[in-house]
Amino acid sequence: MMEILVLLIAGFGAGIVTGLVGASAVVIVTPFLVIFLGYDPYSAIGISLATDVVASSVSAYTYKRHGNINIKGGLLIALSAVTAAVLGSWLSGGMNSAALGGLTGIIILLTGISFRRKPINQRVEEFKEKFDLKFFREREKLASVLFGTLIGLMTGIFGAGGGVMILMVLTFVLDYKTHIAIGTSVLIMTFTALFGSASHFIVEQHLPYLELFLSGSAAFAGAVTAASFANGASEKKLSKAIGTAFIFLGLIVILN
Repeated sequence: MMEILVLLIAGFGAGIVTGLVGASAVVIVTPFLVIFLGYDPYSAIGISLATDVVASSVSAYTYKRHGNINIKGGLLIALSAVTAAVLGSWLSGGMNSAALGGLTGIIILLTGISFRRKPINQRVEEFKEKFDLKFFREREKLASVLFGTLIGLMTGIFGAGGGVMILMVLTFVLDYKTHIAIGTSVLIMTFTALFGSASHFIVEQHLPYLELFLSGSAAFAGAVTAASFANGASEKKLSKAIGTAFIFLGLIVILN
């Protein structure tokens, strides 16, 4: 009974953060499975990524229905990120994963505090005044491949944070509107999570049907709820919600 409850709570929470900010379910589901149920971290990540496929695809469909996805830009970033993530995983072999993960959590936490204090659109305007990124905005395909590769490397090395970094790049660098940035982010996460979960289950040669059903069903409900709210929210309200979620995610990553 305890296992079922934990899986449902973790899945629903993952759906909420995915639908709201395009973040990976790994930062929610993995800590829950490892800390409360004693799962092996590798198996927990596989279940988390599979949960992410459900949450991201449902969220992407909702954002697409509202016209809030840039499919071309998203696919380029996705392909680049997936390829680079493999290299990033290899490079991370000799690094202190705990220190790197903690650094990622601190960055997410500080970003969340920043978004809580001031809406994203105001932050973007201030950012554009300080830094001239016209070169990247005029060459969106090149920028998508370049930053997709960087995000993939960071995700492969740190083990989490890809969705958050994608959102930040789309918003600050490529000048996407907040809703379109989140929609494109969850589209990208669908592909990266599908690739990652398939790799895990092939290596393990085991498919945990019950765990996937429970966490996936809960993630579906959470993603529908969060994505529907996000698409109907104003920039200011959405910014505060994202800030709160980032603070929560940052603390989870740091503690984990």
